[in-house]
Order: sequence, then structure tokens, then C-alpha cells
Amino acid sequence: MTRRSAVVAVDILIVEDDPKTALYVTEGLQEHGHLVHWAMTGLDGLSQAHRGIHGLLIVDRMLPSLDGLSLVKRLRDEGCTIPAVFLTTMSDLNARVEGLNAGADDYLTKPFAISELLARINAVSRRTRRGADERTRLRVGRLEIDLRNRTAKREGKTIDLQLQEFRLLEYLAHNAGRTVTRSMLLENVWDLDFDPRSNIVESHISRLRSKLDRGFSSSMIHTVRGEGYVIRAN
Repeated sequence: MTRRSAVVAVDILIVEDDPKTALYVTEGLQEHGHLVHWAMTGLDGLSQAHRGIHGLLIVDRMLPSLDGLSLVKRLRDEGCTIPAVFLTTMSDLNARVEGLNAGADDYLTKPFAISELLARINAVSRRTRRGADERTRLRVGRLEIDLRNRTAKREGKTIDLQLQEFRLLEYLAHNAGRTVTRSMLLENVWDLDFDPRSNIVESHISRLRSKLDRGFSSSMIHTVRGEGYVIRAN
């Protein structure tokens, strides 16, 4: 009996404005155990990518509101390292070079077979896992976060954090320099929908800020009035 080789499931965001193509890709990937989300416009894809929950992006080049090339380039300029594969009808050499130079990890042209797309995803995922050890630490200025051991140090001083405080700090650090809203924190740190009556975000931010700043003259977590919170390198 032939056994299908083991596939590591990936949370994939498809940014594609053609519903038929999106459905074809979604069904093919889900059949092989991947979790799939769909964005129909470039701006929607950018917004979803900012949530930081996806393991890979599949992006069309020609998209409404924000083209795929600009989408990937903007994410790379922001420091986002989510692997990205272009899936497009633009097949000439210049288009391929342009896509790879924008920060894509692979480039596949339409028409295509799901088997080849799966092979490309597996290859990109293997490369990503090989480099994972290099990304087990986050740095924001002189704050260092060890993702493997769940520890944090500021200027060499260990910060004693509870699990949820560490998850909050990790999410803020992944989005360093960018304002994250209360609803983004509820959804990505606590897996909760927006609840205007809960002060869980505010109380955890307050405790985390107190622990990070104890013994230092400057604060790293800043409140952006009417928007949310941002962590900066001081």
C-alpha cells in the first residue's frame, strides 16, 4: 500500500480576487490538511496578514485596492517574514524577477496543478523550519525575548512574566513600532471576540508595563489614544 508522505499543516492566507481560483485552491489545500483563509482584495489581505496568525501567504499579482507586488513589498518593509508564494498569470521572466525581488519566496504561474502548488508550499515550509532556530529570539531595542524558553530580558535584567503576560509581550514585539488595537490583542492573545465590558487588556498591559519599566527611566509600551498600544525601542 502506498502511503502519502507526512505533511505539516500550515495556516494559509490566499489573497485572490477570482472566486473560482480561490475555491479550487482552498479545496485542494484543505484536502491535504491545511487551514485556509481567503482575502479578496489586496488591502483585506494586508489587514489579515497584520494579524500575525498565518504561516504562509499565496498572493495573486493583480488585485483590487492594492496589487500583490505592493502587498508583499509592504509586508517586507514592515519586517514581516511570513513566507509568500505568488500565484499569477504573469509568467514572463521580468515579472518573476520582480516578484522575487519584492520578497516572495516562490513564484508559480497559472494554469497550475494543485500537486505542484503543494510541492512549492512544502519546500517553502521546509526552508522556513530550517531557519526557525534563527528566529527563536525577538529584539526590540535592548529588550530580548527568548521564544523557545519563554523568557525576557531588558538590558540583561530578567523580567519575571506570567504566561499570558509573555504572550502579550510576544505579540507586541512581533508588531514592534506598529499600533495594535484592543480587539487585535483580544483576538490574537486571548482568542476572544471584542468585549467592551472587559478590562482584561488594560489590566495586563498595566502589569506588563510595570514589570518592563521597573528600574528603568523610560517606558517601552506606549498608549496611542483612541487606537491601542505600541512597543518601541525606547
